Amino acid sequence: MTATMIAGLALFAFVSSITPGPNNLMLMASGANFGLPRTFPHMLGVSLGFGFLMLMVGLGLAGLVAAFPWTLTVLRWAGAAYLLYLAFKVATSKGFGADDGAKRPMTFWQAVAFQWINPKAFASAMVAVTTYAIPNHLLAGVILVVAVFTLIGAPCILTWAAFGTGMKRILTRPLALRAFNIAMALLLIASIAPMLSEGT
Repeated sequence: MTATMIAGLALFAFVSSITPGPNNLMLMASGANFGLPRTFPHMLGVSLGFGFLMLMVGLGLAGLVAAFPWTLTVLRWAGAAYLLYLAFKVATSKGFGADDGAKRPMTFWQAVAFQWINPKAFASAMVAVTTYAIPNHLLAGVILVVAVFTLIGAPCILTWAAFGTGMKRILTRPLALRAFNIAMALLLIASIAPMLSEGT
């Protein structure tokens, strides 16, 4: 891969990782509600889970989706349903580490699993692998794409969670926190529309 291609990949990785999407919105909400230390497993799960998803896309999942387009439709609707569930959890969160059994940060494994039904993550992985992995050196290309996305994505993930943690100072009143959580939930719901409007 040439230096120009690597630069293009790095820019794509940055834009994909820093722009709002289900992962980043949930990380911001988690940071605001539970703080940065308790959000760390969620951050790690997003980073490693997305890298694993991208590796699997590069090693054959893209071909499976091309052969059976209905699998993408299933993933989209499953992702939409889960996002609605997460939006409800965010909207009803008591926040600031309230341990009521049902309200807790997303775990590492939940974040890893979520990447498989996260429409933005899946689309970014497909585009990155098909655009930047060189066919005659596919494995090396896929590994390089995963490495670049992981290195660039990690600080972006941290930025969103840290921003949410910083919002704690503003969200000290229960009414303000509730308004923030409802806004985050509505943004999560809004992120579903573009995914479902695309063709299969």
